[in-house]
Amino acid sequence: MSRSVGTKWVVPKPLFTLSAGYLAVVGLALMLVPLQFGRGAVPADAAPELIALLRLLGGPFLGIAVLNWLSRDADLNSVRPIVLANLVGFGAVAANDVWGVASGEAREVAKLFLIIHVLFAAAFCALDLRRRTPP
Repeated sequence: MSRSVGTKWVVPKPLFTLSAGYLAVVGLALMLVPLQFGRGAVPADAAPELIALLRLLGGPFLGIAVLNWLSRDADLNSVRPIVLANLVGFGAVAANDVWGVASGEAREVAKLFLIIHVLFAAAFCALDLRRRTPP
């Protein structure tokens, strides 16, 4: 059995499109409604510096969202750096989610984000494996 059998379900265009939408929503939420997005983690009377930092963090999310959107129709071999960057990014965030959920330090909604981030990390990993496996 070839290694590609288990990874055929990962199709680049839907994965790049879905991740672009997700990252755009997170980026816009951080920039436009940081207090509401951080509910339960950010105090209602947060310092203006904290709000400014949250808004600042939304920018890279939007940048990666645009990069993923523009990569959705590209040849899989030509976007390997983008695939790996998404794998590292979603993997690191998923690891942080695992830590927060397991330790009890995270908000309740972190359980949902954990699932989302693990699924994205796994999908980008499978996409990279698919790219390496000859048809």
